[in-house]
Amino acid sequence: MSQPNPVQLQKFLGGVDYPCSRDDLVQHARSKGAPDDVLQGLQELPDQTYNGPDDVSGAYT
Repeated sequence: MSQPNPVQLQKFLGGVDYPCSRDDLVQHARSKGAPDDVLQGLQELPDQTYNGPDDVSGAYT
């Protein structure tokens, strides 16, 4: 399974309320119908508070 790129991750994070935790990101993406590769990519992010999309993309890359 290939890793999603940051743009694919952000597609499923629209409308998330920042700041939020990694688990909040995963739950939000799951509620938006994110595929397993996106959910896995989010679950592999560091367990920290994310203040916005740039934080997520920076932690993912």
